[in-house]
Amino acid sequence: MAEQGADRGSSTGSRDDADAFARNMREVAERSQQIIRDFLSRNEGLDTSAPADPLNLTTAFTHLTERMMENPARLVEAQAALWQDYLNLWQSTASRMAGGEAKPVIAPEPSDKRFKDKDWSENQLFDFIKQSYLLTARWILNTVHGVQGMDPDEARKIDFYTRQFVDAMAPSNFVTTNPEVLRATIESKGENLVRGLNNMIRDMEKGGGELRISMTDEKAFELGRNVATAPGKVVFQNGLMQILQYTPTTETVHKRPLLIVPPWINKFYILDLQPKNSFIRFAVEQGHTVFVVSWVNPDEEMAKKTFEDYMVEGLITALDKVTEESGVAEVNVIGYCIGGTLLATTLSYLKAQGDKRVKSATFFTTLTDFRDAGDIKVFVDEAQIGNLEKVMSKKGYLEGRKMATAFNMLRSNDLIWSFVVNNYLLGKDPFPFDLLYWNSDATRMPAAMHSFYLRHMYRENKLVEPGGITMRGVPIDLRQIDIPVYILSAQQDHIAPWKSTYRATQLYSGNTRFVLGASGHIAGVINPPAANKYNYWTNKDLPADPEAWFAGAEKHAGSWWVDWAKWIKRLGGAQVPARTPGEVLGVIEDAPGSYVKMRD
Repeated sequence: MAEQGADRGSSTGSRDDADAFARNMREVAERSQQIIRDFLSRNEGLDTSAPADPLNLTTAFTHLTERMMENPARLVEAQAALWQDYLNLWQSTASRMAGGEAKPVIAPEPSDKRFKDKDWSENQLFDFIKQSYLLTARWILNTVHGVQGMDPDEARKIDFYTRQFVDAMAPSNFVTTNPEVLRATIESKGENLVRGLNNMIRDMEKGGGELRISMTDEKAFELGRNVATAPGKVVFQNGLMQILQYTPTTETVHKRPLLIVPPWINKFYILDLQPKNSFIRFAVEQGHTVFVVSWVNPDEEMAKKTFEDYMVEGLITALDKVTEESGVAEVNVIGYCIGGTLLATTLSYLKAQGDKRVKSATFFTTLTDFRDAGDIKVFVDEAQIGNLEKVMSKKGYLEGRKMATAFNMLRSNDLIWSFVVNNYLLGKDPFPFDLLYWNSDATRMPAAMHSFYLRHMYRENKLVEPGGITMRGVPIDLRQIDIPVYILSAQQDHIAPWKSTYRATQLYSGNTRFVLGASGHIAGVINPPAANKYNYWTNKDLPADPEAWFAGAEKHAGSWWVDWAKWIKRLGGAQVPARTPGEVLGVIEDAPGSYVKMRD
């Protein structure tokens, strides 16, 4: 009787589990249908004048098809190679299922986190799915990449969007082909999918009807409380920026102050996330009087602000105020990303004016020669810029999330699909992470400035041409920059490829030092010595070929910050008593200021 009761209990439990699973799946289906109905309802009045192909892909893939048809033998050869790979995979899988050993036909890169779950290797079925995907992905990418006779810009665009398609179709992105998601679905009786659906609805609400994927718990951070906490004061502001001066931590400081010009594509506090990885705190500890530009998040009233305005009302005004506050005629300046592009442009302009206030320039991951600007160039062909200008003309700016999406696509597996799996399939909340909080804190771009930047620099590469662009009637010639220069690039930078940033070494006529850090556009810069992470390369010689530079470079363990600190120390001048923020200009508010808190 007891055994029969146990059987009935087991049966009842199984029915309860099945009922719970069915209820959860029904809820997922019903709410999914509602999401589709809401989407269609929102888009009933969709602007029919909007381009059907805003990314200008149709023409590119039409040309690809034409070129591929010119050499059908190559397609047949590629297809035959794929079938041979599949045959090898089938034999390998059959051997494993029979209890034998077999080496994988293809394996993911060690850095590929999509297939880290043990079942991708230990379970023969999922191993087969994984290898089938990798073989097919390789075949697609190689076939597309190997087509001859394509326009280089079109070929880059095709490669890029083919990778986007291949990444999107990974088996890890689907419930039934991801072993980790399947386990979670069975164990939670589908609760993970319900939670994931709630997460998706929340992200759609946050994006005003567009999916805005949460990368971190944004409520876990607050500017001035646990990010951007370096003590200081806002000592000046105009319509374009605030200037922050940081509180010294040493009794004496270098005579020449340090001005940091961050990008306005992102916010400055990437340089001050946490005390342990704050470059601003590090520079203050080295005995520098540190000033930082905090750019405003522009709105429609700033639609006509130009790159020239960023130079005059931004950097040149900052130089005026920093020299006034410090009482010193010379300043060391750092420019990061587009902030560095602005710095190089301004240095040429100042040189033509006989203005010698900038003693040295440091460039973090900065492009001046945009000839090969990486995958970001897939977004800047003539058709796309034209479409973008039409969009910006309606509001006067480019929305920050549009820029963020473009940058996230450069690393879609890490910055898009990993969160789709975590948030929507596994139903987990995103982990609190300061860097991803900053990454999600996007800024807008004024229409006039952004159009000029894309056209004259990314599209036409005019900045590198002597006189290619003018600022306030002054032809810009980067060859006239003759002050000491420190160039920091990152080996895996997808936004400012290091071999492109290296070309600046052949432009400047002063004493130039080029340093290559490990990692990418952000982690390659934010690499504090205490972390004892990564490494960097140096080489006093500056041959024209970046590969020749790297071949002769010396590798150093740890952070490049130490190397830069030694370099800038020689340019800081004599020691003077530490300066209290706002002694001359006065204090407006505490750092990090109010401009940085303006959300998109």
